Amino acid sequence: MKTLRPLLSATCITLLASPAFAVDTTRVYSSGILIFAFLGFLALILLVQLVPTIMMVIGMIKGLVNGVQENRKAVATDAKRN
Repeated sequence: MKTLRPLLSATCITLLASPAFAVDTTRVYSSGILIFAFLGFLALILLVQLVPTIMMVIGMIKGLVNGVQENRKAVATDAKRN
């Protein structure tokens, strides 16, 4: 183990010190206006689909709150009758 430690340390230092060859950053990537228009169109589709979903969730929450209030009123009137 004592002889393996310097070898592993040297290997780790060598791997960490070497540059990453996966990405070449010398060229700047510039996308055209069509890419931005396409991404904007996709965002618009997503937004249009979210609006009815949000309205439906709000309606469900209102229905739950009204149902709980009506249930409390019914329990209160039953308690008064007894």
